[in-house]
Amino acid sequence: MLRLRDIMTRDVLTVGPTTTLREAAELLATRHIGGVPVVEGSRLVGVVSANDILAFAAAAPDEPHDAPADDVDDWAEPGGGDPPARWFAELADSADHLDVVHEMDDEPTGVDALDRHTVAEVMTRRVVAMPPDADAVTAAARLRTLDVHRVLVVDGDRLLGIVTTSDITRAVADRALERRTYVFATR
Repeated sequence: MLRLRDIMTRDVLTVGPTTTLREAAELLATRHIGGVPVVEGSRLVGVVSANDILAFAAAAPDEPHDAPADDVDDWAEPGGGDPPARWFAELADSADHLDVVHEMDDEPTGVDALDRHTVAEVMTRRVVAMPPDADAVTAAARLRTLDVHRVLVVDGDRLLGIVTTSDITRAVADRALERRTYVFATR
């Protein structure tokens, strides 16, 4: 019987909960992987996947740029309405064109929601985890049933390894998961 310890990756790539979503996304993309365990110290605290990051990016609310308090009065006009044209003229006189554009952007230059939010905000805290002596066939069934792509191999809350759907597929291709049935003739 094939055990998880026989097919797991032992040198597991991990991230911490304070890793930015941008850093995590870049790591997943450059390593061509779909997710990584999240560890704090030596303790497993979750898993973050490309799907978690994509779901966040798709649902991220527009976060308006907060104007400094002293700029708020410059916008005020008796009776409300749009800012006076002189405000734009003064802004243009006080800076070059690029600075004017950046001051009016919703996001600071080169920074977006993925840079401001962390893995801890989107990670899955309830992970699929099994001990190293668990049967690989049982793990494959659990992955299929739960529709996930990785099972974390753990000893308590300590991460020992990871088995992905690719590892299971490789074991199937190598015929390592075949169950043999022996028939004995009786006299």
